[in-house]
Amino acid sequence: MFSEIFKSLRKAAGLTQVQAAAKLNVTQQTIASWENGTRMPSLDIMDSIADLFGVTTDYLLGRKNKESKKTIKSTRIPVYGNIAAGIPIEAITDYDPENADDWEEISEDLAKNGAHIALRIKGSSMEPRMRTGDVVIIRVQPDVENGEIAAVRVNGDEVTCKKVNKTNEGLMLVPLNPDYETKFFSAAQIEELPVTIIGKVVELRAKF
Repeated sequence: MFSEIFKSLRKAAGLTQVQAAAKLNVTQQTIASWENGTRMPSLDIMDSIADLFGVTTDYLLGRKNKESKKTIKSTRIPVYGNIAAGIPIEAITDYDPENADDWEEISEDLAKNGAHIALRIKGSSMEPRMRTGDVVIIRVQPDVENGEIAAVRVNGDEVTCKKVNKTNEGLMLVPLNPDYETKFFSAAQIEELPVTIIGKVVELRAKF
């Protein structure tokens, strides 16, 4: 039963045995053995197969007559530049989605919580948690709670990703990497430079 179901799902997805093998991190010979019924995948691989084709493991094993795994709806958002590379204000507040560097998808539930943008990390000030090439999903909002990580604009066009600590005297932008110094901005500097919070980092998508 599994062999027939797997083969039909693979073909419906437009995948060759080689392509399916690459997606599941197995060999083409393994795929062939599944389809001719001489072998069965492990439980971990079975979960990966279910995720790949958007079905349940019960469906793969022939326990249900139709696919029943809920499809998660998503929203595409643009990845607009490097967060430590000096992004013009227009790129943050009035970006052109047609000219995005890349695209990321966020869940429909997350999208309902407000406007979101994505930026790519550049630099090592937030290591080891965030590294160059990682993408952060940012919910656009004018303020964050103490200790939360935010995208912050300084001097109008310099954008940085740091942990935010607020005091009565001003605001501190705290790196996670101890080799970098915390930057402090007084209340006067916050107004004059200015220093403004673009939004809260709500997801980190590491690139391997």
